[in-house]
Amino acid sequence: MRLSTLSPALLAATYAFAPVNGLNILLSDDDGFGTGNIRELYRALKSFGHTVWIVAPSINQSGVGGSVVFTTSTNLTGDSQYSIIKAGAPSFGPDPLDNQIWYYNGTPSACVQVALDHILPLHAPFSVPDLFISGPNYGTNLGPFVFTLAGTLGAAYTAIERDIPAIAVSTGNSGATPYFWVNETTPAGLPDPFTLAGRLAANLAQTLIVAAEAKGGPILPLGYGINVNIPKITSYTDATCINPPFIHTRLTGGAYVDKAIFNASTGLFSWANMDSKGANQCINGDCSLPGETILLADGCKSSVSVFTVDYDAPSPVCGGAASVRGLLGSLVNDAAASPLVPGLTGSEGVFGGNGTVRGNATATVAPGTTKTPEFTGLAVREVGSFGVMLAAVMGVMAFMV
Repeated sequence: MRLSTLSPALLAATYAFAPVNGLNILLSDDDGFGTGNIRELYRALKSFGHTVWIVAPSINQSGVGGSVVFTTSTNLTGDSQYSIIKAGAPSFGPDPLDNQIWYYNGTPSACVQVALDHILPLHAPFSVPDLFISGPNYGTNLGPFVFTLAGTLGAAYTAIERDIPAIAVSTGNSGATPYFWVNETTPAGLPDPFTLAGRLAANLAQTLIVAAEAKGGPILPLGYGINVNIPKITSYTDATCINPPFIHTRLTGGAYVDKAIFNASTGLFSWANMDSKGANQCINGDCSLPGETILLADGCKSSVSVFTVDYDAPSPVCGGAASVRGLLGSLVNDAAASPLVPGLTGSEGVFGGNGTVRGNATATVAPGTTKTPEFTGLAVREVGSFGVMLAAVMGVMAFMV
């Protein structure tokens, strides 16, 4: 059965099923506090009724992993990205247009610590967030090597190590864009790719939140996190890939590591991908799951990998990853299934080969054009009354954002 519209009765059920009280959510990234991706996720989560704060780098801090580097300057020595904050301003502070969005001149992991230990306790209505989300990053972050390399992941595991459940989100749309250039409607008559990435990430987070409330437990077990990679969203030009289904994956499997390449003419080194048996040896978790790198290269599909910050060798007793996958319910499926996320309209079941391995596709974004059309369509698999209600929760964002 497919529902083409959201009926008033189902809409009422959606609000009844949604959390009574919104959560306190902290966002950060490694691309910077002024980029379109993080601002669209911020907007999407707020539409669900959550209290959301951003504390993110004042400039791009990609590729710094989990390094914690605090500035040694009291003031900014140069403008922040997109000149939102001018040189000479304090090294941390709020966006002049929104006091729930803060910048700090440090690495992503440093931003998380500054948020938890200073900004939130002194300025926010909460000190400890219920959930931390990093991203969405510009460019995918796939496999164990990039897990340690990416600032997006570094911020996430910093939060997890501070007892906060965390989700890292990355996209195949590369080329950071200022939030004030995000299109309300693209030339193809669709929402901006960054808007859709934010909605997809918010839908996934909302699924976890609703499931946790229903079970009366934490959003994620202590020490656990989720790595999400969304393929290139094509809505700037067409609807080939605007609603990629979420698929359960693992970090290992088809992943690359870097090798150094020497250029004799310049005398300089650069990097290139190389295969690695060590980085792809499945030791923990469910080895029957597809690798996230392989899945993203296969087309319009989003990967969802469960990880922990316990790096010890495994014991056969532990089975926590399976329980985390269970919390995601029908939103995230095994590789054999491919339902769409409710609430995002577009071409169903058309996988256009837009997955990227290392985020090398560039999204062209122009300043805003026309108003975003209302979303009225839902595509929902027949998963029983509970599944339909859960799907409706995911779809309500289309009416709220």
